[in-house]
Amino acid sequence: MQVEIIVPLALFASIFGIIYVFLSTRNKERLALIEKGADASLFKTGFDKRMYGFVSLHIALLAIGIGIGVLLGNVLDVSGMDEEIAYPAMVFICGGFGLLAGFFISRKLQSKE
Repeated sequence: MQVEIIVPLALFASIFGIIYVFLSTRNKERLALIEKGADASLFKTGFDKRMYGFVSLHIALLAIGIGIGVLLGNVLDVSGMDEEIAYPAMVFICGGFGLLAGFFISRKLQSKE
């Protein structure tokens, strides 16, 4: 067996294992709560349209931050900074600022409600 095939197999096996353990544990917890007489409304996990908006906001601001980070990395690269440092640093810094902005915007929107 070639070594190159082991990494993808291990990756998919790990992902499958994590999902399996999560779902089976969740099912066992729910059954235990039902046996003890807990309210069934605990398990109601409906789709919340507001949450979709917040996720979209965070993804959009992250993408904008990454785009600005690539542009600033290019500016730093042209001005003489090492390419291996300029691009990742600017992408992470600007992406982080985008997520931070998303946090403050979503917190402000939630406080209005």
